[in-house]
Amino acid sequence: MRTNVNPTAEHPRARTGTGAGPGRDRRPSVTDRLAASVADLTIFGRRVRDILGDLRRRPVPTHWTNLFGVVTLACLVVLTVTGLWLMFFYTPSGDPTTYDGGYAPLHGAEVSKAFASTMRITFDIPGGLLMRQAHHWAALLLPASIIMQLLTTFFTGGFRRPRRGTWVLLFLIFVAALAGGWSGYALPDDMLSGTGLRITEGVALGIPVVGTWVASLLFGGPFPGEIIARLYPLHVLIAPVTLFGLIALRGLVAWRVGPAQFPGRGRTPSNVVGVPLLPTAAARAGGLLLIVTGVLLVVSATVTINPIWLYGPASPGDAGAGSQPDWYTGFLDGALRLVPPGWEFVLFDRTWTLAILVPLAVVTAFFVVVAVYPFVEEWSTGDHRDHHLLERPRDAATRTGIGVAGIVFYGTLWAAGSADLIATQFSVTIEGVIATLQVLLLAGPVIGFAVARRVCLGLQRRDRDVLSHGFETGRIVRLPGGEYVEVHRQVGEDQRARMTRPEPRLVLVLRPDDRGRLTLARRLKVRLSRWYLADTIDSDTGERIMPAPIPSGRSAPTGGASLRPTMRP
Repeated sequence: MRTNVNPTAEHPRARTGTGAGPGRDRRPSVTDRLAASVADLTIFGRRVRDILGDLRRRPVPTHWTNLFGVVTLACLVVLTVTGLWLMFFYTPSGDPTTYDGGYAPLHGAEVSKAFASTMRITFDIPGGLLMRQAHHWAALLLPASIIMQLLTTFFTGGFRRPRRGTWVLLFLIFVAALAGGWSGYALPDDMLSGTGLRITEGVALGIPVVGTWVASLLFGGPFPGEIIARLYPLHVLIAPVTLFGLIALRGLVAWRVGPAQFPGRGRTPSNVVGVPLLPTAAARAGGLLLIVTGVLLVVSATVTINPIWLYGPASPGDAGAGSQPDWYTGFLDGALRLVPPGWEFVLFDRTWTLAILVPLAVVTAFFVVVAVYPFVEEWSTGDHRDHHLLERPRDAATRTGIGVAGIVFYGTLWAAGSADLIATQFSVTIEGVIATLQVLLLAGPVIGFAVARRVCLGLQRRDRDVLSHGFETGRIVRLPGGEYVEVHRQVGEDQRARMTRPEPRLVLVLRPDDRGRLTLARRLKVRLSRWYLADTIDSDTGERIMPAPIPSGRSAPTGGASLRPTMRP
């Protein structure tokens, strides 16, 4: 059972006498009586007084990686407030109307009611432009903060048992944020969003067998159909409810499991060292939330985003040159652009367009791998222990290499979404840009993995030297025997505790089962374990630690593949 360190204790405040007599008690004020009444209320079978006591006694580790959750919460607050305000003035309809609002260059133009209401919010309603831009900027920052949470959780091993469920929930939160952002991107019904919807229709129609049905279900008829009316409930109801539900569920799971912490002096898997959740951590989070909200409002008031009056209304037969999607969906557009031309074939009297199927399959596979990675790592390493201490990225070189490879893969797809702008800005051919990105998509993850893994091993060797000899000070002294040596400053206890690996690494060793069989699955599992965990530098020799092989004649216990501490060869 994990214990809490540095809890705050409640000290009853002694009553002081007031009035004429020294023993006369002060009469409780209205706020005191109200606070006492609230404290005695019962919520889910527990008194509020007991809940507040638990919050005061629950410690929260202090680390900069915890700040991204607060940034996410600030984005959700801005999105909720501005979204509710915008709902009162927006008309979710694609029916045509004649624009006669405050933007003179578009007077008399035939536009949709959705576009006309968005223009009315922008130019005719006081504060409308600020609310629109705050909503848009918060929608751009929200996926970024969730991605940073995913990255910090991945590289520190915060997804390991017993927190595999919180990783899956965080990934689903990211998917829900993408769905909410994409559905809102199309609601203004301007030329930019219309171009994106035309791409969506093409992707849907390119799906074999069911493509026409999917496009009809999404658009409700020939393009543009009823797409605005169908995306509106997704944006204002389904996506927000799903997002807040997943966040609440993740918070509940995280509360039950408890926070993970980085290793340090006095920090063990059985305790948590940090500041009290209430009021210290809550006050810090509230301050950061206000800062992020203020920055979003300042940026929204000074930097223009999504100027639909310049794009003009959407038109089924037109597309904007150089149109770019919002950054968080750029990787989807990039996946379509990197497919070589002519990738299609005819089978069963149907045209199978690989230019659509391959990007869909690749992106789907990438997302599935991200979602199930905690389970894959646990299976391949055979490590089913609970981990409450995080790891530095350098201490898990293989995992860090895999993460860097994923970043390179995602970044290449994202950059490909702007291949046309790269070609025009740098005066190069679009064919050359696409060819370069195609090569980078295949070779980049491999190179990124190898480089990151070697860098991590080098940092481990450096830590080994620092722990053994201390830091170089630059002071050269002469010994009585005439020898010159450099003076080293030894590592402090706090830093030594942070640099030392908190838990032993275990590797699977292949052994026959009770029937003497060595199945292919067990062989694969052991090979993955050896490849994954052979990324540690020995503290004595500075060499990589490898699992010692088992002699072939050695008897095996039950199980087929057993855990064994890593040993030097």
